[in-house]
Amino acid sequence: MKTFYTAQHSAHAPLQEFEAGRMTPAVEIPERVEAVRSRIVSRGLGPILAPSEFTSAPALRVHDPAFVAFLKSAYARWADMHPNIDAIPSVFSPQVLGFRHSDGLLREDVLAQLGRYCFDTGTPLTKGSWSAALAAVNTALSAALAVGDGERAAFALTRPPGHHASATLFGGYCYLNNVAIAAQFLVDHGARCAIIDVDYHHGNGTQDIFYARNDVLFVSLHADPAFAYPVYWGFAEETGQEQGEGFNLNLPLPVATDWQGYSEALGTAITRISAFSPDVLLVSLGLDTFALDPICRFRLQSADYLRLGEAIAQLNQPTVFVFEGGYDLAHLAENTVNVLEGFIGA
Repeated sequence: MKTFYTAQHSAHAPLQEFEAGRMTPAVEIPERVEAVRSRIVSRGLGPILAPSEFTSAPALRVHDPAFVAFLKSAYARWADMHPNIDAIPSVFSPQVLGFRHSDGLLREDVLAQLGRYCFDTGTPLTKGSWSAALAAVNTALSAALAVGDGERAAFALTRPPGHHASATLFGGYCYLNNVAIAAQFLVDHGARCAIIDVDYHHGNGTQDIFYARNDVLFVSLHADPAFAYPVYWGFAEETGQEQGEGFNLNLPLPVATDWQGYSEALGTAITRISAFSPDVLLVSLGLDTFALDPICRFRLQSADYLRLGEAIAQLNQPTVFVFEGGYDLAHLAENTVNVLEGFIGA
């Protein structure tokens, strides 16, 4: 299997995030990707390739141009006022909070825009966030192009992750939605696409992007938002709207879900995807379902990720794997490669 990777991801290296009422050490750090890359090499999984360079057009097929322009310029504008400090919003748009339109929404200063375009306090913008996010998009697009050109599967070792980013919002460590951009790229080239998100957290951004569409199926297995981030999205009754009704399937799972419970939901997901009959399957590959993940509450074991890869292979579709979450550095690389090896060997 070809893996696409770029060291540009390391430009985004936040030291802290604001979570649970306090500043805490960042968990979405460069070491995550470097550990996985090293394990791919040591296990002989296949070549590691640099991504191609793409224009901004694929990202703009998914994201609002004003939002993209903000992400591109935000840190430099912030640093003019607050040098050497990562940008984190301290106030949020009254529109998001349910108030009527106000003149404040028209403000173009970076403080106002942070609160307009970000939905949490745990996703700092750093000096290298934009370049890393753009490189992650190129990585996902390169994997999609490889599969579109005939590869059975490819792995986009992307960082920062993407599945929480919507057309106009960033959060959840995500800035641009890598898997959604890759799916739209394939759709624009004539493919029928399905996305399965196996991250512990619901892919609210991906859901939002495709929620009113019937040409991309979105299926997500995740911790129930009744107790887990992102809190406001990911409930079972969210099934799509307008033309997209029935093309969004959420499978929220309880605290302490192990492989038995997870595999039952996975079977439901695979059945729905099979009925949709996509030309290409994209996998938002989060590994934070692991029992020892420091910020999550499922109980999957390392061997279960081999089974996950085997189950995904049962769909017998060209497949693009796109790296998302997973924060236990001691086991993240093993668990990631287990999925890919399980898929290849099935």
